[in-house]
Amino acid sequence: MRWKKTYAGPEPIRVNKWLAQEGVCSRREAEAFIGEGLVSIDGARIDEAGRRIAPGQTLSLADAGAPAPITVVVNKPVGYVSAQPEAGQIPAARLLTRANLIGASAVMPRKDTSLAPLGRLDQDSRGLLLLSQDGVLAKAVIGENSGLDKEYVVRVAGTLSEAKLAKLRSGLLLDGKALKPAKVSQLAGQSLRFILREGRKRQIRRMCALVGLSVTDLARVRIGPLKLEDLPPGKWRALTPSERQALLDAAKT
Repeated sequence: MRWKKTYAGPEPIRVNKWLAQEGVCSRREAEAFIGEGLVSIDGARIDEAGRRIAPGQTLSLADAGAPAPITVVVNKPVGYVSAQPEAGQIPAARLLTRANLIGASAVMPRKDTSLAPLGRLDQDSRGLLLLSQDGVLAKAVIGENSGLDKEYVVRVAGTLSEAKLAKLRSGLLLDGKALKPAKVSQLAGQSLRFILREGRKRQIRRMCALVGLSVTDLARVRIGPLKLEDLPPGKWRALTPSERQALLDAAKT
């Protein structure tokens, strides 16, 4: 059995919508599973794409035999790009070798495995990077309605002041659009902590430039409940099922 759960919502809900909300699959994938006869309610197979499940009923999704999508956690060093590389650039996916693996991985990515970055981390930045084939997780992490915040530790050059910090927290425009309020606090010396709920291109570097600061080091240390912790630079590990579920849950808030 791939997945089984009793629905505890207040009123009936379409099966494909509930499976998507639970992070099991997308709505379209759920409809495909129903068409393949892999979904049952209280032991009876369902065949209608629009079927609803009522409170107290138990849904079962049989294993279709397809491999689970791969998601890995990488501590990206400076010098690698998270997205599609341009000429002369090195993609972070090159780090996914057995020699760089920390812990056990259920599936070892192949050279031709396509893994999309869930959130930008440019060539000059380092830290926590998620690479994934999981469309449901991608929507939770970088989707328009995602509730996940991201935390960065940033070292800057220039004179720091409370007035500059206040501007960084709110009141800045990028590309003619107001930024969402950010949590920005000063750590020791020239280090700042940024907590953002959006991810525009080179956002932190451009924010700092607007207040007369230049970024000399930028590291992402957290995505929602997922922390970089002690994963060494250049190393990677598999995302665990419990971490995936925690990200999906946190994205809904």
